[in-house]
Amino acid sequence: MSLLDDLQQLSSAEEFFDLLGVEYAPQVVHVARLHILRRMGQYLRGSEVEGALERADEAALRDLCRTHLAQAYADFVASSPIEERLFKVHQDAIAPKPEPNRPFVPLDALTGG
Repeated sequence: MSLLDDLQQLSSAEEFFDLLGVEYAPQVVHVARLHILRRMGQYLRGSEVEGALERADEAALRDLCRTHLAQAYADFVASSPIEERLFKVHQDAIAPKPEPNRPFVPLDALTGG
């Protein structure tokens, strides 16, 4: 079984940290588990674009995953999920709201003329 197969079988963020040998504070992972894993995925997709995933053997792939998980974790040690805004709900919370449509009634419609 390959590392990617092993990762697909995991069911918790803590299992990712344990499998890849990345130290973590449980209180950070408890608050930001989904955000950390999503950010790790973003970093891995960036590596995929650069071709690193294709060229990696199992050891290099493990190092790459470990590095990206540690980097994603560090992002949320230094910041918060709300500040990082990875999920649409957080992005929408700060998006400018469009002006509401206000019905226009011409003045002559009110005066009958």
